[in-house]
Amino acid sequence: MNLLVKWETVNMNKRNGQTLLLSAAEDGSEAVVRLLLRQKYINPDTRNKAGRTPLSLASEKGHDVVVKLLLGREDVNPDMPDNGGQTPFSWAAENGHEGVVKLLLWRENVNPDRPDNDCGTPFSCAAEYGHERVVKLLLGREDVKPDIPDNHCRTPFSWAARYGHEGVVKLLLGREDINPDIPGNNGRTPFCRAARYGHEGVVKLLLGREDVNPDMSDNGGQTPFSWATKNGHERVVKLLQASKSATPGTAHPQ
Repeated sequence: MNLLVKWETVNMNKRNGQTLLLSAAEDGSEAVVRLLLRQKYINPDTRNKAGRTPLSLASEKGHDVVVKLLLGREDVNPDMPDNGGQTPFSWAAENGHEGVVKLLLWRENVNPDRPDNDCGTPFSCAAEYGHERVVKLLLGREDVKPDIPDNHCRTPFSWAARYGHEGVVKLLLGREDINPDIPGNNGRTPFCRAARYGHEGVVKLLLGREDVNPDMSDNGGQTPFSWATKNGHERVVKLLQASKSATPGTAHPQ
């Protein structure tokens, strides 16, 4: 990035400077961010149309140094939500940026369990995308609740099962404060979601658990077996057929 050209752009007007700060933070352009933060008229907490701040954009992309620069400013709110309710911490957790997550976790003015507009927590985001290291970090925090459902009653465990993240599923199954059988608003349990999408490893982990019902029907009357059959997941179907705890369903998939 040509700093001279950027400097001339900054000096055109305040609006250009604010826009440039957002772009530089998102791109991880440390030198430009440093330059802009020295300008008295620059608001380091400026927001774009989506409500995203420079810290939010840098956190999403995992730009540790830029995040440090912005966190060094007293006029930066490290916990500011965007229009969707996601904070910089939430974006970092969702994208698995362990370094940024650690930086933000050390801040007393960051709520690591703050939900977005859909009531999804940063922990839920990390579980959904299978970021095991971030999940481990959050499980070590007393101020993070690992079983909070979102507005659709989908828990972090449910998201991990849905996308077949076996590592995260194992971590959560080792917790006493996790209910692995909570159904969503559509009646589908984590086991049902794993079977429906053919995640054999997760199905194996859940089969035989006394706290998991492998035959629970969803609101449409479909069982995990019927979903696996409908979607052609032969290996999961065979697992369920061989399991004494799962009964082959007779419902016709809708």
